[in-house]
Amino acid sequence: MAHEDTLPDDAGHDEHEHEHEHGPLAELVTVRDWLRYAVTRFNRAGCFFGHGFVDAWDEAVYLVLHTLALPLDRLDPFLDACIPGDEREAIFEVIEKRAVDRLPAAYITGEAWLGEFRFEIDPRVIIPRSYFAELLHEGFSPWIQDPASVTRAMDMCTGSGCLAILMAHAFPHAEIVAVDISPDALEIAARNVAAYGLEDRITLVQSDAFDLVPEQPFDFILSNPPYVTQDAMDDLPAEYRHEPALALGAGEDGLDLVRRLLADAPRFLAPDGQLAVEVGHNRDLFEAAFPTLAPTWLSAPSGDEKIFLINRRQLL
Repeated sequence: MAHEDTLPDDAGHDEHEHEHEHGPLAELVTVRDWLRYAVTRFNRAGCFFGHGFVDAWDEAVYLVLHTLALPLDRLDPFLDACIPGDEREAIFEVIEKRAVDRLPAAYITGEAWLGEFRFEIDPRVIIPRSYFAELLHEGFSPWIQDPASVTRAMDMCTGSGCLAILMAHAFPHAEIVAVDISPDALEIAARNVAAYGLEDRITLVQSDAFDLVPEQPFDFILSNPPYVTQDAMDDLPAEYRHEPALALGAGEDGLDLVRRLLADAPRFLAPDGQLAVEVGHNRDLFEAAFPTLAPTWLSAPSGDEKIFLINRRQLL
């Protein structure tokens, strides 16, 4: 058997090519073939799906269609389309990133969607996902009866700027302040705000909670803050560990930042202003920490009692 240092210079290259002559690059020909392969690959790798896709099939469809620059909402016409070799290589690389590196799909494609809204992202910012998106689609009705009456609103912990942008569409007359502690997140938020032409309505502020926010009365403040408990942080699937820990963890009970928001919000709310905060599955922890508060717990199409709503008078 030849030693490694006696192999021809191109032996490794030949071996690599030969490896794929009977592998997926040769045997998987159609979009349908690659979708089946991707689903099996993701399931066998134990991928976790919590960033906008419910299972391996949905994520495979998105990644294959995106890689092939096909419409994301039209799969059937392309299922039996044959894929040329160079595009098979691209699909294979994407599937391997997802299965081996456990990189969330949004970080592979550089984009994330909330309904019909597309946002640019990268691993410097948390992947957009929030029950707020569904509520803002309806103008936050019925808790805000007249969206046009909201003239000043805030998105605390804005991340990629996604909720601030949704707020700008939900409240057509509102000026919006979008706050985040991370300069990297605000850089991405600025690009997303510019992509929607909202620079004149959304002001980005770097601040640790309310610390550096100019004091002013807001009709509505929403926040999707970090709220993952320490126990949950210790057990996070690999996919979540690609996200900034700063945007996820919030102390032992996940309420460190929520405490600060509740304490400072009255100074920033108009007399009839309202504060809405997402705390995920932590309602029991919230009620144990704030037994005298009686907020309204909201229902969204994809989850109940994940967001609480409270007004300035209740906070005082």
